[in-house]
Amino acid sequence: MTGHPVFAHGFSWRKRAILRRFMGKQPVRFVRDASKLAAGDTLVLWGDAPLPGRLADGVGVVRVEDGFLRSVGLGVDLVQPLSWVIDNRGLYYDASRPSDLECLLQESHFDAAMLARAARLRQRIVDAGLSKYNVGNDRWVRPAGSKRVILVPGQVESDASIRTGAAGIRTNIGLLRAVREANPDAYILYKPHPDVAAGLRAMGAGEDQASTLCDEVAGEVAMSGLLPEVDEVHVMTSLAGFEALLRGKPVTCYGQPFYAGWGLTQDKAPIPRRTRKLDLDVLVAATLIRYPRYVSRTTGKPITPEEAIAELLAWRAQSTAELTLWRRFMRCMLRKIVGVR
Repeated sequence: MTGHPVFAHGFSWRKRAILRRFMGKQPVRFVRDASKLAAGDTLVLWGDAPLPGRLADGVGVVRVEDGFLRSVGLGVDLVQPLSWVIDNRGLYYDASRPSDLECLLQESHFDAAMLARAARLRQRIVDAGLSKYNVGNDRWVRPAGSKRVILVPGQVESDASIRTGAAGIRTNIGLLRAVREANPDAYILYKPHPDVAAGLRAMGAGEDQASTLCDEVAGEVAMSGLLPEVDEVHVMTSLAGFEALLRGKPVTCYGQPFYAGWGLTQDKAPIPRRTRKLDLDVLVAATLIRYPRYVSRTTGKPITPEEAIAELLAWRAQSTAELTLWRRFMRCMLRKIVGVR
C-alpha cells in the first residue's frame, strides 16, 4: 500500500511525528472528521480508542500501540519509543477478539532458521536484562531460607489491558488476595506498576493495602532484576508474565494476556479459540520479530529487533543522573498539567 495514504484520528501532536516514523513511506493524513472517509480508506487509531462516529462501509480500521521492547524510560514520561505494533484486526491485549498477533500464533508456521533466530534473540534479551521500559536500578536479594517466592506484578487498573483482557479478577488487590489464598506458605513479592510507582498514574482501589497480603513490596527495582530471583510469576494480564516466560519461569495467568492459552502458562481463565500448543520460540518469533515494527531513535529508519536491542543497550548505558533529574522535573510538570490518572 506504499503511496496510498492512511488517515489518522485522535493523535496528539507528539504522537503524530512518531506515527509518521513508524508508517515509513506510507503517507499519513490527520483528520478531525472520520465520517468523510470513503470505502477503501484506512483509519488509524491509538490503542482501544472508540470509533470516532459512524464510518462509511468499507473503511478499514488499524490500531497502534507500544511494542514489547519499547524504551529506556516510561511512555508516560514522554520517552520516545523504539517499537510500536500496528494491528489490522484488534490489539494484542484485547482478548475479546483475535488480533494480528493471535492469528500469527494460531496459524503461522516458522522454519528452523526463524526459530533459531528467536532463540538467539530471547537469550540476548535475558543475558542483557532487558524489559519493556528498562527502568529501576535497585537490586533485589532473595530472602535467606525462603521456600517459594512468587512475584505478583501490579498493573494500572484503568488500562485497556484490564478492561479487555482481565477475567473475573480486575484489581491488583484482588489478584494479591487470590494468590495469597492459593499459596498461604509462599513468600509473595508485590511490584507496583512503574507508572504508579513514579506517581504518574493512580493506585488501584485498595492497592495501598497491598502490604497486608504480601511479604514485601518492591518499588524501584528493575523487573529484569527480580525475575531471576523468583520461582513463579502470577499475573492478570501483565507483560511481566511474558518476560518471565523468556526466562523460563512458571507463569500463572488470572486473565487472558496474549501469551496465555498456548500451553506455556497455567491459565485460570482459558481461551477456547486458542487451540495450538506452542514452543516458547514460536511465541518469541511471532511476538518480537514478526508482529512489531522497530524504528531507530538515531536514524528514524526501520531496524531489526536485534538492532533495536543494540540501541536499547547503548541507550541504557548512556542514561545519567542528570537525565533522571530532568525526568523528575518533567514528572512534576506533568502532574500539574494533566494530574495523576
